[in-house]
Amino acid sequence: MDIKDAVKASRKIVIKIGSNTLAKADGTQNTEFMASFARQCKNLIDAGKQLVVVSSGAQVSGVSTLKEWARKKDVHFRQALCAIGQVELMAQWRKAFDEQGLHIGQLLFTKEDFEDNHRSLNIRNTLFTLADEGVVPIINENDSVSTDEFAIGDNDNLSALTAILWSADLLILFSDIDGIFTDNPKTNKDAKLIEVVDSIPDLRKSIIINGTNSFGTGGIETKIQAAEKTTVYGIPMLLANGGTENILDKLSCGQAKGTLFTAE
Repeated sequence: MDIKDAVKASRKIVIKIGSNTLAKADGTQNTEFMASFARQCKNLIDAGKQLVVVSSGAQVSGVSTLKEWARKKDVHFRQALCAIGQVELMAQWRKAFDEQGLHIGQLLFTKEDFEDNHRSLNIRNTLFTLADEGVVPIINENDSVSTDEFAIGDNDNLSALTAILWSADLLILFSDIDGIFTDNPKTNKDAKLIEVVDSIPDLRKSIIINGTNSFGTGGIETKIQAAEKTTVYGIPMLLANGGTENILDKLSCGQAKGTLFTAE
């Protein structure tokens, strides 16, 4: 199965958008990307797909709003930034999807929500109801109340948990890289893109994993963790570059590359 076939065969798709995709170089919101992404989502919905979006960017949006807090590292200021930024983030998503005639719904989770059976069932039912009614759920971790003890920690794993709970057919992770490479392509020009991963244990033995980027909390490791979670449940995962123009459209018609983790 290639990327085009994976998208075509999937009716229920979870799409995770990382902070680097949602932030411009100066750290402010990339509203142009959000408008374009919403239009591409409409194309998929018109083709009979149901979508759930996991969106990072609350802290980025908070910094965009209160620039004087940008350098504050205290956890209470960071959580406060997320509280402010989440409002701004959803306002921009609402505007972007409204231009396509689509409604959105917001869901904020902590790790405890997935560990409690009653809460998990409620999440699942809400996701089914929203998607069945043509509403696009937009999910983020509740960073304003999450601490290290109760945090999922990154939206790669959050999107994987969401895909499993919703019984999705495909998880797409958008980051600032084209996929999994044998080494960091930003520092090693000889690094090769790995287009299909059939065995994650074999992948771990064959690549060099580096650290996180400047805006996000994840890295290659969290993306592999997400793939480990979903593929066990028969859900393939696709990692691609969210910064590529019209990336969703191009993936759908086989004009963009990425790394496809096949389901077990």
